[in-house]
Amino acid sequence: MWLPTTGPAAGFAAEYLTLHRAFYDRTLRPEQLDAWRERQLRKVLDQVSTGSPFYARHLAGIDLSTITPATLDRLPFTTKTHLREEMLDVLSRPLADSVFFYETTGTTGRATPCPRDGREVVASNAHVTESWASIFRHHFGDHPPRVGLMGPTEVHSFGDTLGDVARNVGSMNAKIWPYSPVIGFAKALQLMKDLALEVICCTPGVALMLAKAAAHHGYRLREDFSVKLLFVTGEMCTPALARNLESVWGADVYNILYGSQEAFVVATACRNKRMHLSQTNYLIEVVDPETGVSHGGRGSGELTVTMLVDGVKPLVRYRTGDAVVVGESDCDCEMPGDLVQIVGRTLDRIELGTRRFTAGQIETAVLTGVTGSAGYQVVIDHEPTTGGDRLTVRLELLKDLVEDPAGLAGRVRRQATEALGVPVEVELSDGLDPIVSTGAFVSWKAARIVDRRVEADHETRVAQRMAGNRGYDT
Repeated sequence: MWLPTTGPAAGFAAEYLTLHRAFYDRTLRPEQLDAWRERQLRKVLDQVSTGSPFYARHLAGIDLSTITPATLDRLPFTTKTHLREEMLDVLSRPLADSVFFYETTGTTGRATPCPRDGREVVASNAHVTESWASIFRHHFGDHPPRVGLMGPTEVHSFGDTLGDVARNVGSMNAKIWPYSPVIGFAKALQLMKDLALEVICCTPGVALMLAKAAAHHGYRLREDFSVKLLFVTGEMCTPALARNLESVWGADVYNILYGSQEAFVVATACRNKRMHLSQTNYLIEVVDPETGVSHGGRGSGELTVTMLVDGVKPLVRYRTGDAVVVGESDCDCEMPGDLVQIVGRTLDRIELGTRRFTAGQIETAVLTGVTGSAGYQVVIDHEPTTGGDRLTVRLELLKDLVEDPAGLAGRVRRQATEALGVPVEVELSDGLDPIVSTGAFVSWKAARIVDRRVEADHETRVAQRMAGNRGYDT
C-alpha cells in the first residue's frame, strides 16, 4: 500500500492503519471506535474553523467545544452550492500539502476543486483495498486478476485511486478509457482482448456501451474476452440492472463502491454484493430531504457525512444529495460497518399520478426480470383525456440474447404498470438516444427520463449537448 514517508501524514498513516486493521479484524472495541471518532471530530472542527475561510464564517458564533458526534445537528449543513461558490476557500490546509489535485466533472455547474493529501489517500484507499482483496479471494483464490480501469476524465480520482488499490492487492491494471480521444472503444476492446483482462471497472452505462461496441466491431463478448467480474460505480445500479449486465456479459457484477470526488469513498462492497460504510472515516447522518431533520446514523433519507480525516478538505455535515437506507449489518462477510443501500439522488424523485418514486424504484419496475438489454429510457406524457400520466418504456435488446422479445415487452408492461400505478407501454428499440450514456456525468434522470410534462431543465440540456460525442464506433 502507498504510504506517505515524511511529515505529519506519515504519522497519521501509521496510527490510522493500526486502527483500521483492528476494525477489520473485529478486535476494535466499540468504546475505542467512539474515542477515535470523538478525537478526530475535535481535530476536524478545530482545523476547519481556523484554517478554512469558508468554515470560519460558516461556523462563526457556535461554541464548537460543545459539539460531539451525538450533537452534530447543532451545526449547519455544507451543500454542493457552498462548494461551488467557495471553491478553494473550503480548504483548511494549504493546497501545496496535497499529493493529488482533482475536480468534479463540472458538467452541471462550476467544477469544484477536490485536492487530497496523504492522510485522505491512505484512509480512503484502505477500505477499497479490503473490499477488493475479499472479493478477489472469493473469485480467484490466490491468483491476482488483471484489471481494466475505465475512468471518466484525467482529473478524476478514479484512475489513481483504483490503480493504487489494484497495486495493493497485487493486480496488474491498465487504464483504458473508451471515451478518451486517444483510446476510443475499438482500442479499448482490443486491449481487453489482448491483455486478457479479467476485471473491468467502469460505470453501468459504459458496460452497456462496451457490449454494443463489441457487437459493432465484430467481437463476441463471452468467447473473445476473459472478463469474469464487472466492477461498476459512478451511477446508480439497482439489482435488476446488475442482473441484466450479468446476462449480457456472462460475468459477475458488483456495485463496487459508493462515494464522490468531494467526499471520497464512503462505502465499499463485500463478497455478498452488499455495501458497507467506511465508519472509521465518517460520522453518518440520515436526514429528511425536505426538512433537514436528522434521524441519526440509521434510517431512510438523504445521506449526510462529516469527514473524520483531517486532510486538506474535510467537510462538515455535507449533504450528499443521495437518498439512502442505512441499517445495522447482518452480513456474514469479512467487512465490518453498517449496511447502506443507495436508492438514487433526492433530485431524481419523480411524481407519477398521485405518488412519488425514487430513481431506484422506477429502474426496478422497468428492469426486473429483463436480460439481454443494452439499455432503457422512460418517456412520461400527460394524458389530456384522462388527466393522468402515462409512460412509454423504450427498451433496447441485444441481438440473439432474448428468445421472445415480444413476451419480454409484455412482462415489462404489466409489471411496470402494477408497480408505478400508471398506464405503461413498451417500445423495443434498435438504438436508444446516446443521452442514456451520460448518467455518470450528469444524472440518472437526465439520461433516462424524457418528461414531456415539463420544459427541459438545465441538467437535461447539458446531457443533450454531451450526447453528441458519445458514440462507440471509434
